[in-house]
Order: sequence, then structure tokens, then C-alpha cells
Amino acid sequence: MNLAETVPVALNRRGIQCATPSVPSGSHRSGSLLARAQIFVIRCIAMCTAVAGLAIGVGAGPSTAKDPLPVPYSYFAGVSAQLTDPGAAPPGSNDWTCEPSAAHPNPVVLVHGFLGTMTSAWQTLSPLLSNNGFCVFALTYGVTATSQVGAMAPIERSAAEVGQFVDRVRSATGADQVDLVGHSIGATVPFYYYNYLGGASKVRHHVGLAPWYRGTTQLGAAPTLLALMGMPGIGPAVLEQCGSCNQALVGSPFIEVLNANAAVAPNISFTNIMTRNEEIATPYTTGYLDGPNVTNIVVQERCSLDNTDHFQMPYDPIVAQYVLNALDPAHAIEPQCRPVLPFVGAI
Repeated sequence: MNLAETVPVALNRRGIQCATPSVPSGSHRSGSLLARAQIFVIRCIAMCTAVAGLAIGVGAGPSTAKDPLPVPYSYFAGVSAQLTDPGAAPPGSNDWTCEPSAAHPNPVVLVHGFLGTMTSAWQTLSPLLSNNGFCVFALTYGVTATSQVGAMAPIERSAAEVGQFVDRVRSATGADQVDLVGHSIGATVPFYYYNYLGGASKVRHHVGLAPWYRGTTQLGAAPTLLALMGMPGIGPAVLEQCGSCNQALVGSPFIEVLNANAAVAPNISFTNIMTRNEEIATPYTTGYLDGPNVTNIVVQERCSLDNTDHFQMPYDPIVAQYVLNALDPAHAIEPQCRPVLPFVGAI
């Protein structure tokens, strides 16, 4: 079955052409899916196999300035893009001739999460932001010698790579500042950039999707994982391949070094968007920040029908609208509450 056949086209309240996935017959909700990362791994392997080589309709043909890019709202759009064209810039991004408009003077830099790439993470937000008149840029960062996915290098190195990319974007566009949108660890890495690499003056808006600012408990496994990575026979081998693995955990000394505190960048507007159905950034309250320059949003407090999980967050239409609102508060729209399922997306 061609998955594109199951994606009807609709217009949202901004008139953006959107692909809204329908749920295949036989699909069902699973509470355990939302609660346990182990089940995610099993199902993800099965689902990735099922969609290998199938198109979901993203980037299907050239578009012009008059033709908005298709915007899929399913995690599998990223899976498909990564399988069919790994390393490709997401639709609407990395046009180095893009000139920011007066309405949107800050280019948007998209920062993916752990084990992600710009291809897998931003098949929704990149075309959506581009359709709304933003200059959009994305990168894959933190790739280690033996990996093909990102955010695995030590956070210090990843933050430096993000900072270099921001400077490249500012130079190309002539903008003084950028807006950063990050998913998971991609929302956390910038705090090292703000604290230690001079990045606070170069960013206007920071939007975190399922962020972890105080580390993750990994569903209670953090102490065991830290102990394993501290063992002479195991730790060095793991950290050589994944320098960020121990930094992300609750109890890691790096959490104090990171200093994820909105007060360190009082001129940045922070918006944090969280889901209670977390498998990775646990507990979800690790995504809270405090301060007059902070807005914290828990999706289910605004829409009880939205069952998005950690992985679906960058593809959730409700979350996407909150991102638009954060970057363009003068034209904020409260998104329509609608059912959203993990991985599958909006129904």
C-alpha cells in the first residue's frame, strides 16, 4: 500500500496545505507504548521495516513561491525521508539566498534530538515555517566517527557546532539574531552555547520540544546507567561512541555544568512544550524553566485528546502551532484540539 494514498490534504487555519495522516484499520492505542521505551524500540523496528522505501508524500515534486510545501504530521514522514534520502535537508530549509522579511527578521535554526538528523527530525516544522515566511535552516551535529546519526558527541562539541552554524546563518542572511527550535537534547545543547560560547546575544527565541534541562531519569534507569558507564571495562567504550550518553542523565555532574537556567539569557524568550506521555525526557517536568521570560506548555493541559509522545512531538500539528505562536506571538492562534497518536500522528 502506498502510504501517500492514506494522506488526505486539508487546509489549516493559516491556509497552509497540510497532509493529515489517517489511521490504518486495526490500529489501536497502547498505554504501555507511552510508558515504556522498551516497547517503543520493538514497535519502531517493526514499523520502520514496514515503511522502508515508501513515500509519505513529502517533497513530491517541485514547488514554487505560490505553491506551499506539503506538511505531513506523522513521525513516519521523518522515518521515510531518512530511509529514502539520508542526509538531505528537510523541505523548505537551507536556502542560503533566503532574505529574512520585516515580519520575520530572525532566521530559524532547527536543532534535532539524540540519534536524530536534520532529515529525520524536521519534515513537518521545516516546510511549515517556510510556508509561513520564515527563513529556515537545519543541521546534523554531534556525529561521531562510527555513527551516521547525530547528538552523540559530547555536548560541549555539539554546542560548538551549533554555534558555528548559527554564525554561518547570520552571515548569510545578515540577521543579528536567530530563533532556535530544538527537540529533546537539541533544546538542551544550546544552554552550553549560551553559558560558555557567547551564544546568548545571538538568539532571540528558544523553543524546546520535549526538552530535558535537569537531565532524564530514563524511566528510573539513570543510576544503573551511570554506574555502568563508570565501570573501567564498559564506560570508556560506551563514551567513545556516545559522549553525551552520561551527560544526559539525572545525577551526572554535567547537569550542574550545563546550568540550564533562563536567567542566564534574560533577553531570550523561552517556550518549552512538553508531553506527559514521555519515554525519554523523564519526568516530563525536566522541561520546565522558571522566569519572566519563560512560557511552559504541557500539551495535555491544553488538549486532552493529544496523546503525542516524545518522538511524535516535532510532528504534532498542535505542537507545531505552538511553535508558530512562540516565533510570531503577534499572530498567535490557539490550535484546534484534535486526537493525535504516538508515531501515527493526527487523526
